[in-house]
Amino acid sequence: MIPCTPAFTFPRMPIVLTNAQTRFLRGQAHGLKAMLQVGGKGISDALVDEVVLALEHHELVKVKIAAEDRDVRDALVADLVRRAGAALVQRIGHVAILYRPSEDHRQIVLPRA
Repeated sequence: MIPCTPAFTFPRMPIVLTNAQTRFLRGQAHGLKAMLQVGGKGISDALVDEVVLALEHHELVKVKIAAEDRDVRDALVADLVRRAGAALVQRIGHVAILYRPSEDHRQIVLPRA
């Protein structure tokens, strides 16, 4: 069996967004539909790889978390954000919005601080 490694490398430093940037990204994500769904089995390496690919291609994605307990949802979102090297823009209920700038082709231009 060949070990699977993520196709993309991501920055080690966490992405820090200002309030204006967060507000801008929330507006950009308003019309998006959830691209990925985290099921009852939790977060696997394959799911993290899919999130990394989606972030590289789209930069801004919505992820739906299927856990019922709020604390479990918070833990799953925090783990996914950490493992994907993304920034959490917003979490409402079962939906989280993640952002990470693309390494190859940036599509979203963030406002200055």
